Amino acid sequence: MVALSVLLDVFLPVLPSGVLVITAATAAAAGTAADVPDVLALTLCAATASVLGDLVAYRLAWRGGARLDRAISRSRRLTTAQAHLGTALARGGGALVVLARFAPAGRSVVSLGAGAAHRRARDFLPWSALAGLTWATYSVALGYFGAHLLGTSWLATAVSVGALFGAGAGAAYLMRREPRTS
Repeated sequence: MVALSVLLDVFLPVLPSGVLVITAATAAAAGTAADVPDVLALTLCAATASVLGDLVAYRLAWRGGARLDRAISRSRRLTTAQAHLGTALARGGGALVVLARFAPAGRSVVSLGAGAAHRRARDFLPWSALAGLTWATYSVALGYFGAHLLGTSWLATAVSVGALFGAGAGAAYLMRREPRTS
């Protein structure tokens, strides 16, 4: 369930994949002394699903052709985002890919934008893998340590989800800032 949600949230950003990962980590923390393998498996599952989702979106956008280009050109925000992404990836700015994984719908814009702009997979996929692993580790850690600090309750899950949303808001703020000119 977690893997499917993470895989598909690149296309449907409203899916609660982060909440599911945190809830599963909280449940793993409530388990026996063998919860570390559960947490590692959950982290690997979420990271792998994230990268696979990015890859599917990237390849679909790559093959999207003129129809996708027309759809993007109708939106000033998407056109601007695609231009910023292209510039950032061309300058080796893969940190944008990692940051976008935490921002609401950022993953979608970056994965689809990289594919639509025909960026090389070797410029995009390593950053996508780092983004997926970073996000999965952060989300699992929130649920796991939240449960150990606050107990395996709805309060622990709520505080952890709040921290995830806080990270998303911070990432969205950083992505929307105008780049400094030198």
